[in-house]
Amino acid sequence: MAVVVLVAGLGYYFNNSYASSGNDNAKTDQAIKKKQKIIKHNLTSYLNSVTKDGTTSVSFYNLGATDGSDAADGKYAKVYQKGSLEVESNAHAVKTAASTYKLYLAAFLMQQKLNGNFSWTTDNEEGFEKMIVNSENDFAEEQINNYGTEALNTFGANQGWYSAVFQAGEGTQTTSYSLQLLLESLENGTGAFQNKSDRIKILNLMGQQIYRTGIPAGATAADAGATVQDKVGFLDDVNNDAGIVTLPNGEKYILVVLTNGHNQSGFSGFKKIAEITQNVQKIVYGSDAGTKVVNY
Repeated sequence: MAVVVLVAGLGYYFNNSYASSGNDNAKTDQAIKKKQKIIKHNLTSYLNSVTKDGTTSVSFYNLGATDGSDAADGKYAKVYQKGSLEVESNAHAVKTAASTYKLYLAAFLMQQKLNGNFSWTTDNEEGFEKMIVNSENDFAEEQINNYGTEALNTFGANQGWYSAVFQAGEGTQTTSYSLQLLLESLENGTGAFQNKSDRIKILNLMGQQIYRTGIPAGATAADAGATVQDKVGFLDDVNNDAGIVTLPNGEKYILVVLTNGHNQSGFSGFKKIAEITQNVQKIVYGSDAGTKVVNY
């Protein structure tokens, strides 16, 4: 009898212990979802406010934390799981790409390299570097002439990106969402970016590009020590920036900001891009992120 009572007692204990554990897990899941919901609400509200006149497009995608980083092991790791906080605003509007088109060209050339139709000759290496770091046009225009706009656009369409980036005799076009998808592929090493050394080469060059007053300035203003690998574009009243941001704690995200109008000229619009970046980063990753609902 004593044995029966003991077993029954243990069964009761473990059943209740399991139930308690299950309740704790449920509460944790609810807290995670609540924090994510508030962050997405606040970010959506903010981005809608900055894109409402149609002259700005923004795409945000959180990449999660790098393996082994403080953030990966932190208490909010599940809140920031890859893709859990994706938000866009006016992201499918077709905009002038300016030199952000060089990211599409870079992807195309990497696919050609995978196919054996492009190699890192001295001239190609030098031209590619100048195209990314200094945003020079000579190498890019030469490659477009070599391969043709139809081949470039067909390649882009096959990747699921905006399918009419390259216009014969006209300016290039894009959407912020399409650039986001391209950067996701670059970060993940998929599609045209499967070669690890080439992927690292491109990201390193983007980290060295010389126009740093947009996303890089905003990211470091929000969190000193943030690093940015990006590609800018500027033409007439168009200022664009598309990049991958890594925070000191290891969190990473993609941000694309396309702007035009408002009497912008030269690089004057990059101040706006920096401000948007700083606010986005605070909304998503700030110390009070997800604690209260804010309407902008």
